[in-house]
Amino acid sequence: MIPFRHSSLTAALLGLLTLSACDTTPRERQEIVRDEARKLDTLADRAADKLRNAGRRAARYDSAARIRNRQPLDAAATATFTQQLLGSYSDVESLTPATIEPAYVQLLRQTRAQRRQWSQRDWDYATSIYKRLNEQLKAIRLDVKGRDEVHIRALQAEFTALETSRDVKDIGQAVKN
Repeated sequence: MIPFRHSSLTAALLGLLTLSACDTTPRERQEIVRDEARKLDTLADRAADKLRNAGRRAARYDSAARIRNRQPLDAAATATFTQQLLGSYSDVESLTPATIEPAYVQLLRQTRAQRRQWSQRDWDYATSIYKRLNEQLKAIRLDVKGRDEVHIRALQAEFTALETSRDVKDIGQAVKN
């Protein structure tokens, strides 16, 4: 949303009209008001143009993101990324109730360390790994200790927040440029 910065202009206009009301004719005051209204219309038009352009850039970003999301992830790159993020926990399907929580801890530790260098495609790989962990958790959840499950839920919330933060940053840059 574009902030309305011209409230001081409006206040000055009202002050000017009040002070000059005694020294001008109604026709002169009418012309002053008309000029100021034209200025406000011009400012409103500029703000509308900026908003329209930002909307177009956001739509282009969204379109590019949809195209990127339709492209399948490379299996070799997924395996490499999984190894980088999960280390010894990279065989996600074999994680047990005792090893699932440390796997999430490892994922978040690596995500925090590397996220600033990641592209959106890197985030796609990380999200894919995160989803695989979630599927494994779903399969073994009934055997996971309550304390571990609470910690996992907190880590899931953090991962989602980090990912959303990156999306918001990218959308902001797309709209800004």
